[in-house]
Amino acid sequence: MHEADSPSSQDPAPGAGHGAVTVVSGGSRGLGLAVVERLLERGDRVATFSRRGSEGLGALARRHGDRLLHRAVDAADPGALRHFVAEACDAFGTIDHCVANAAVAAEGVLATMPDADIDAMLGVNLRGSIVLVRECVRRFLARPAAAGPRPPGSASVVVVSSIVAARGSPGLAVYAATKAGLEGFARALSRELGPRGIRVNAVAPGFLATELSASLPDEQRARIVRRTPLGRLGEPADVVGAIAFLTGADAAFLTGVTLTVDGGGAT
Repeated sequence: MHEADSPSSQDPAPGAGHGAVTVVSGGSRGLGLAVVERLLERGDRVATFSRRGSEGLGALARRHGDRLLHRAVDAADPGALRHFVAEACDAFGTIDHCVANAAVAAEGVLATMPDADIDAMLGVNLRGSIVLVRECVRRFLARPAAAGPRPPGSASVVVVSSIVAARGSPGLAVYAATKAGLEGFARALSRELGPRGIRVNAVAPGFLATELSASLPDEQRARIVRRTPLGRLGEPADVVGAIAFLTGADAAFLTGVTLTVDGGGAT
């Protein structure tokens, strides 16, 4: 992840890029911050939220100015999510893409997991993502005439799942359940919204070297690395390309899929 305080040769000129408006949840660190950075670099205007800011997000704000909107929002609060999406639409005039990335993880065997940890994962990872997508979809469907016609397939939703949704992992049963729920949600919603020209896909990263994996025991991390054909944990930069692709014109005929980015099959 690159944090710069001044423009570089990679920055688009003012007004360059397709100028899409993308909402990204959990954009202050880890994968979310990397996604925000990539989308800004391609010319998007980005609205993101997290519980608190970060040094990296502050650097992006100084670099990209009014093309980045950040607010402190609790992803488990439906009212706060509605207000945020409304504010993003007011600020940028429309919304074209939604990336539901925010997530929390609590590791532990189910038999001893506290209710509070279960509620937190359900509230943020599943319900929070569904509510965010719903609010963005409402804006897709009510696109103002001043924003101009939208080409078919140019509006999109990407939900961030996890490899554990399909393959499981000890101590992550509830987290896996929330991510598997998102994949089912995306598949069903793609059929619901396809006739309206709105695409819905999921990205399932393998284990990434981020804060969410930092609590894994060294032995488990080493085992994941050994079983990954590319021989390492993933980095946020390994996943952002998939998300940028799914929210771009090259994926205009792609919907209802889960794109796995795991280095070849970590289990």
